Amino acid sequence: MSWRNWPALRAKVADAGHEIGCRCEWRAGDSRREELTLRYAYHGPLRKDAISCARSKLAILSESLRVTAMKGFEAVVRHGPIRSTGCAATLFAVALLSAGNAGTARSANASGTVAVALAGKSAAMYALPASRNYDWDPGLMSRGGVPSAGWRVCNSKPLAPAGDGDDSAAINSLINSCAPKTVVELAAGTFSMGQGHYVAITKGIVLRGAGAGKTILVNPRNAFTTTSVGNGSARDTTPIIIVGPGRWVNPDGDARCNGATAYQPAYMQLLSANARKGSSSVTVADGSIFAAGQMVLVDETSGASWRPDVAGLSTSIWAGPKYAVEWQMHKPGLSIDDPIATGVIPSAANNFSGSGNGKDAACWFSRQDRPQSEIKQIAKVKGKVITFTSPLTMGYLTSQYAELTTYTGSNTPVEEAGVEDLTVRGGGDGAVRFEDTMYSWAKNIECTMWYGECVSMENSFRDELVDSYIHDAAWAEPGGAGYAISLAGGSSEILIENNVVLKANKVIVSRSAGAGSVVAYNYMDDGYIATDEGWIEIGLNASHMVGSHMVLFEGNQSFNMDSDDTHGNSTYIVYFRNYATTVRSAFRSDQTGDTIDDVRNIPRSGGPKRAAGAMRYSYWMTYVGNVLGQPGLTTAANGYVDSATRPGNWGPAIWLLGWNDVRPYTVDPEVAATAIRDGNWDSYLGKQTWLTDARAQLPNSMYLSCKPAFFGSDKWPWLDPDTGTIYALPAKQRFDAGTPNTVPASGEACIR
Repeated sequence: MSWRNWPALRAKVADAGHEIGCRCEWRAGDSRREELTLRYAYHGPLRKDAISCARSKLAILSESLRVTAMKGFEAVVRHGPIRSTGCAATLFAVALLSAGNAGTARSANASGTVAVALAGKSAAMYALPASRNYDWDPGLMSRGGVPSAGWRVCNSKPLAPAGDGDDSAAINSLINSCAPKTVVELAAGTFSMGQGHYVAITKGIVLRGAGAGKTILVNPRNAFTTTSVGNGSARDTTPIIIVGPGRWVNPDGDARCNGATAYQPAYMQLLSANARKGSSSVTVADGSIFAAGQMVLVDETSGASWRPDVAGLSTSIWAGPKYAVEWQMHKPGLSIDDPIATGVIPSAANNFSGSGNGKDAACWFSRQDRPQSEIKQIAKVKGKVITFTSPLTMGYLTSQYAELTTYTGSNTPVEEAGVEDLTVRGGGDGAVRFEDTMYSWAKNIECTMWYGECVSMENSFRDELVDSYIHDAAWAEPGGAGYAISLAGGSSEILIENNVVLKANKVIVSRSAGAGSVVAYNYMDDGYIATDEGWIEIGLNASHMVGSHMVLFEGNQSFNMDSDDTHGNSTYIVYFRNYATTVRSAFRSDQTGDTIDDVRNIPRSGGPKRAAGAMRYSYWMTYVGNVLGQPGLTTAANGYVDSATRPGNWGPAIWLLGWNDVRPYTVDPEVAATAIRDGNWDSYLGKQTWLTDARAQLPNSMYLSCKPAFFGSDKWPWLDPDTGTIYALPAKQRFDAGTPNTVPASGEACIR
């Protein structure tokens, strides 16, 4: 039998300009199931909390109701049998949630029209334009959170350190003997890693200690570089823990920057039609190489050519259409340029790349000439159509050789593996590395005294770093020497939440990665350069290699929000309800022992002091509902201005958009021109400003439906951009209390 369509239903929210329509359908061959399609007719997210509200508060709906697909501004909801009024009731719930107000449905008449009346509504709900928005559902949120609490412990007695100088073999032997979805327990004590040895988690198990600060995994050969000890490099360039199938993994067929990668249809399929942002599916010529459940990579070439250098540092710059990709390569060349071959002819022999020779910067953190990318999981394959479990964060074009690539064989990702309740110290090539993983996590760990990146997620999908303490890099220098958190290699929909991150060179970087990721409710401070202590580093940051895009920073506290252009640009980054102070908290350098105090200009005023910055070519940035600066500090009397726009005038400022640190220190005007700046509390002006759109009510969150449990009795949201009032951030409270490893509640739970 054919589909039977119920009447289309539509709700219009008074004064808000929102229209939401739905249609219910029933297939006779499956009498237990019906489908409900909801569509927004405005530029805003289809929030899953609306569906949750309908499920929990409207008894007319089945408890099995769940979102099964997202496509643009449509959601398909599949549930048990309901009456036609159930469709109307769900539509009504969505209308109320989208407006953020209480209301009443007057009727659901025979034609299916629902009238909605709102009570006490003063302003429309703020919504980002479709190009800036995403259905953020990062990490394990889509699976109900970290699942390990109920897993069986594999070993009858916690493994204790042997004291023989190398405990890695015993730990790895125990991991190999345990079944997936079990826990390997380590006792309190110090576990040493032998020269060149590390713990390898190659299956879906959890490695759990007795607590951070109690169970310690250490490489004793690596220590801080100081003015009297060390030379800025690790003695043993080995991580402490690697989660994944191996240390060196990649998408299938990729040459890993050891030469050009050829197009290989057994692993790679060019898209046969453009894929649009918000769609959950792509079309390829041959879908037979793909299967449901697989992790895959979506990417496209940069389309770069010589274009006018808008920033004015040179005549031309190597960039893609609309400067969505801007490589650090100029003509005439500059000393800051990365090594990138230009004018390359695309062919099957180089996987249609127009940039790079297979051994240069065009493949440092992505496949050659494919820096814009995202990793997905396949929900289903139907002929040539591949459907994902989450929507695309951007559009992908056949004119730029958009492609879908597998991770199989030795590159098959490790799923649902975790590291919990322990300390790692002395990592020599990173400390904890997630390499080719999905739905995996580090939870309540401490990481310190590392070289490289403390926690790295590369070629990974929906991983998490939560409730952890990352501090004191062994060598806090740029060039990858001392970064706290790194996303790379297309890693997507990652959750970085409720962490304390301090005293590294950069507190977070995202290199050709980060699509759909969320960095939220972290305390991130004291980013510095060991050999240039006065320089105030990048704070909340989703950049440091071209291609990163669509990352949400929400509810964090840091010294600034910025996006660097050291190795090309990042785009479409969203900053929502963060607190940016313009200065670092006073601290001591691990290298020199010097006191660094930006407020008192000690050791010197290196700057630049800024609350919200974005360097040249950082286009389509979004700043909404943030608290910028501090009362009594960010004032004219202290040398501050509201917006530093004069070339080379990188003095203290609230806004520092389009700046650069290269002579002649020009300003890229397009950074400010393409930015959205709404609802931010500007402490210099002493008021909330709306610089792009009209005043509107701000939502509590862009990814959460309720108050996170780790806030306990504290107020959430924890800052008020209407008044500039700051309340308590749990991660900052933990650090201030001297208990950074003590996390009272899981980050996944919500308080209703």
